[in-house]
Amino acid sequence: MYSPSPPLIVRLLLGPWRFPGPHRPLWHVYMRKSSVIFGQGRSMATGRASEPWDAYARELGHNLLRARSASNLSQERAAHAAGISSFTYRKLEKGESNPGTPANPRLRTLVALAEVFETSVQELIPRSEPGIAAGR
Repeated sequence: MYSPSPPLIVRLLLGPWRFPGPHRPLWHVYMRKSSVIFGQGRSMATGRASEPWDAYARELGHNLLRARSASNLSQERAAHAAGISSFTYRKLEKGESNPGTPANPRLRTLVALAEVFETSVQELIPRSEPGIAAGR
């Protein structure tokens, strides 16, 4: 049975990979299950993708693209001016953070981008409500 090697930091702490088969440490099982259940933009309660949040994140990306175009900035210059990596900015414009996972930027990032584009955060945030609250 194939067993992937653990992350580098774990290998450094535990030494060589010595847990074949059923003797895998508990952290390995936990990491595998958490990536399946909570990764890929899925709801923790249902395990299904959150459609409203996906659409909301894509609309946020379109708003960022419009604001950047109006400011005549490249993605790299906008990212550098806001203090984030160009990779992170490109993913925000696509509306995702990882493949299949909708974007969820920090408030600080949104405020910094609004300053760079000389606009308000309200102009960057989509006007429609995502409808993701559990009690709705």
